[in-house]
Amino acid sequence: MDKESQTVTAIAEEKDTVGDFTFPERNKFDAGYGLSEATVDYICDVKNDPDWVRDFRKKALRIFEEKPMPTHWATKDLETINFDKIRYYLSDGERPKRSWDEVPDDIKETFERLGIPEQERAFLAGVEAQFDSEAAYSNVKDAVSEQGVIFVNSAEGLKEHEEVFRPWFGKVIPSSDNKFSALNSAVFSGGSFIYVPPGVKVTHPLQAYFRINSENFGQFERTLIIVDEGAELTYMEGCTAPKFETATLHSAVVELVAMKDAKLQYITVQNWSSNVFNLVTKRGIAHENAEVRWIDCNIGSRLTMKYPGVVMKGKGARGEVVSIALANDGQHQDTGAKMIHAADNTTSNVVSKSISVGEGRSTYRGQVHIPKHLKGCVNNTECDALLINSKSKTDTYPAISVKGNKHATQHEASVSQVSEEQIFYMQQRGLSEAEAMSLSVNGFVNDLVREFPMEYSVELKRLIDLEMEGSVG
Repeated sequence: MDKESQTVTAIAEEKDTVGDFTFPERNKFDAGYGLSEATVDYICDVKNDPDWVRDFRKKALRIFEEKPMPTHWATKDLETINFDKIRYYLSDGERPKRSWDEVPDDIKETFERLGIPEQERAFLAGVEAQFDSEAAYSNVKDAVSEQGVIFVNSAEGLKEHEEVFRPWFGKVIPSSDNKFSALNSAVFSGGSFIYVPPGVKVTHPLQAYFRINSENFGQFERTLIIVDEGAELTYMEGCTAPKFETATLHSAVVELVAMKDAKLQYITVQNWSSNVFNLVTKRGIAHENAEVRWIDCNIGSRLTMKYPGVVMKGKGARGEVVSIALANDGQHQDTGAKMIHAADNTTSNVVSKSISVGEGRSTYRGQVHIPKHLKGCVNNTECDALLINSKSKTDTYPAISVKGNKHATQHEASVSQVSEEQIFYMQQRGLSEAEAMSLSVNGFVNDLVREFPMEYSVELKRLIDLEMEGSVG
């Protein structure tokens, strides 16, 4: 066995580093380092983009170049990003495989270690697995496709389903929304396009999994999900990357559209390595009596900035964000939610729990907006933080704007520290100090963990246990 094989085998045998492995690059297409109009043209040429997409990308590039870094965010961390030292497109040039057996061996082994085919066989209606810039595997079960459900990558969506894709693409989150949405719009590749026809209730979740394999790389998937009138869908995504010494950038855009009486639930469990800048923009629009629900778990990364939002555009619409964030040493989880009420009798709910370990820092950043001309709007916001050590940090920045007197809003926040008495009590009953600490943390988030599907909740508990190792003292 050669040295490289021995290394890979050793990693495979180590449970605690399930995502920390990589394979040699074999890219046929590489846009090189740095971002310019030539980079955008290279991506367009490789992907054979139609003219309207090329124009969209170049307009977004100009917006990106003109917009300054966000000054109200984690500015010091953002200033360390060097856009000239990032590769913006890597691909082996293969179309996504519809059969698992056709996937190249190294990519197949990557996703097999991460449990993707087992999850697909067990409880999913369809899977897309993205490797660096493009999907390596994409499959939807016959029973779902026969209902008229479309589940393809974004490149297939914009070319093969333009009549459904184009009217909503870039409308929920315009390129000008922020610097990183502009960056994504300029160089996006991969991501999912889903359309669920009227009245169709997809009984099993669809899932996408995003894997960064290459060093000095930026992953910029673009996801658009449209759930038509009276339809229902649950979509799940997972993310990992190996632990490189250099910074890696992940900057996605996710647009959700729930038409009248539709229900759309979007679940994320991310476990990025500590070198990843995870800077994403996620937003949904809920029409009359529709519901958009984000369930979000953020573990790992150097810096995460993510604020899923819902614009409640139709009367009786509902929006919800349920989130868990865990920040360990050298990590900053800057997460939250945005709820924009734009119609009468709309309801929003935000429940956020964060855990700060060692010298980790968690931040809740929320926005609730209810205009004066509306009536009957309701918002509930809860953000609770748990500090594990004396050096742990947490911040809360709620911005609640309610005009008029025909609405109901409430905001609750708490900060607590793991009690030494509680840890001592559990130790007297046979638990080690580390086990007692892990039990306390899992108890803190247990009510939210129940919101995740069983397979994800088990994985989430395991990830929390791993993060808590070595945190005592």
